Amino acid sequence: MLQESDRPTESKLLTIIRLLRWDKPAGRLILMIPALWAVFLAAEGKPPAALVGAIVLGTLATSAAGCAINDLWDRDIDPEVERTRSRPLASRALTVQTGIGVALISLASAAILAFYLHPLSFWLCVGAVPVIICYPLAKRIFPVPQLVLSIAWGFAVLISWSAAVNQLEIATWLLWGAVVFWTMGFDTVYAMSDREDDLRLGVNSSAIFFGDNAANAVGFFFVGTVGLLAAMGINLHLHVGFWIAICAAAVLWFLQYSQLRKDDIPTPVYGQIFRQNVWVGFVILAGMIVGDIF
Repeated sequence: MLQESDRPTESKLLTIIRLLRWDKPAGRLILMIPALWAVFLAAEGKPPAALVGAIVLGTLATSAAGCAINDLWDRDIDPEVERTRSRPLASRALTVQTGIGVALISLASAAILAFYLHPLSFWLCVGAVPVIICYPLAKRIFPVPQLVLSIAWGFAVLISWSAAVNQLEIATWLLWGAVVFWTMGFDTVYAMSDREDDLRLGVNSSAIFFGDNAANAVGFFFVGTVGLLAAMGINLHLHVGFWIAICAAAVLWFLQYSQLRKDDIPTPVYGQIFRQNVWVGFVILAGMIVGDIF
């Protein structure tokens, strides 16, 4: 087994950065986006800068903890998958003890930031922790583990909204539902790239669960996202900027769905579609801010 000292070509700091996936910002941003959607909508487009800063840092810390916990669970599975075999815990570039330490420091950092929030938001943060910890286990026992991830993503909405106004509203739950559907969509796409490895290893995923209908399932999830975002926009009386953004997102999601329905899709396309959803999320965020203010 390789020890950390056996890998002189990369500093320990850079290896930890890879463990936290900070070298791959798309996954960090795609968690931050629902939190920003919620705080800007709840604060009618003008949240306090300090609150936005706390939420941005909180999502980074939470995402870091989630990555470390995921890799600890999967350290013996990841070496068998082409996409994940170079991860620090899978390749033994970091020890299990280091991985646990990084996870605890990340969770502690998120907890410190949570104390800045309202009590309702704080307890929602506490409620999110078991979901984050158990998500990697879900792929071993639950046929659609992406649903567990989607619920974890949904906590970003509940925490950020309540942090802004100290309550949850009808619009909050509509946005929560939209985020759950959106996450199911883009993470099913992400899982499609690993189907062969997951089947060989006996690991569950939504891509396997939906089988030949995986592309149609993604299309359904994106339609559900648009529908719930539209219902939320009506509830909040958002203006034209929001509706332009939703229409643009709907077009982009339709193009992604059309691409997924093609035969013999090259594996890199799944990652491209996943990363495109980061930009879709920011387009919607811009529309929410403009639609709230003007």
